[in-house]
Amino acid sequence: MPDLARICSDLEAEHLSLDELVAPLNDAGWDTPTPAEGWSIRDQISHLAFFDEEGAKAMAAPEEFAAGLQAIAEDVQAFVDGPSLKGRGMRPAEVLAWWREARSSMVTVFRVADPEVRVPWYGPWMKPASFISARIMETWAHGQDVADALGVEREPTERLKHICFLGYRARPFSYTAHGRPEPSGDVRLELHGPHGEEWTWGEGDEVVRGDALDFCLVVTQRRHLDDTDLVAKGDLAKEWLTIAQAFAGPPGPGRQPGQFPKRSSTT
Repeated sequence: MPDLARICSDLEAEHLSLDELVAPLNDAGWDTPTPAEGWSIRDQISHLAFFDEEGAKAMAAPEEFAAGLQAIAEDVQAFVDGPSLKGRGMRPAEVLAWWREARSSMVTVFRVADPEVRVPWYGPWMKPASFISARIMETWAHGQDVADALGVEREPTERLKHICFLGYRARPFSYTAHGRPEPSGDVRLELHGPHGEEWTWGEGDEVVRGDALDFCLVVTQRRHLDDTDLVAKGDLAKEWLTIAQAFAGPPGPGRQPGQFPKRSSTT
């Protein structure tokens, strides 16, 4: 059984890592554009605050949360725009306080959750460990946008393993999101962790191999595949990497080839 307490602690560490980037910013700094078109740093943190708040509600009051899903279906665009609009109406210090309160409340309720319960959400309902792992991925990915906006290179940590696992598990969904049938056959994933660890999932002769950070950047669509050193062996592996995404929802525009310099990897 997954260690829910440890996963919650990893999420808190990811929160603090991003908090350290945004807390020192002045008001103008909060409106710095990020590589996500139309999104400022303020928008990135507002997005996280809103969904951390929703995460706490989904766990603590699942019936209330589920009841609200119908209202979202009636005006999807208002739901999508809501977090940014709310954040733009607040002072940066208020946005930061909003996020800190929301994330703290969410972790608090998940620490005492029944590990077998399924938590309602906008996509598939998940057990708490999977839900918190997804929040690690989301926080890390939006944190990458903030780091890119500020020209900061973050030190990779072992928390990347959560994102790598989600990326591997989401392979079937990557095909669904792109309107393609999932092909038969597995793809083996062989990654080098930030401290020389070897992380492996899957079986078979089709292989994706490389640095864990590169893989995380690709499956969260924060880097174009061409700007990484990932290697794919076999047609299935190559196809998957062109459409891979670890997040729910429709595929985004991602990043363009050459938008960022290829970083130095350990592979």
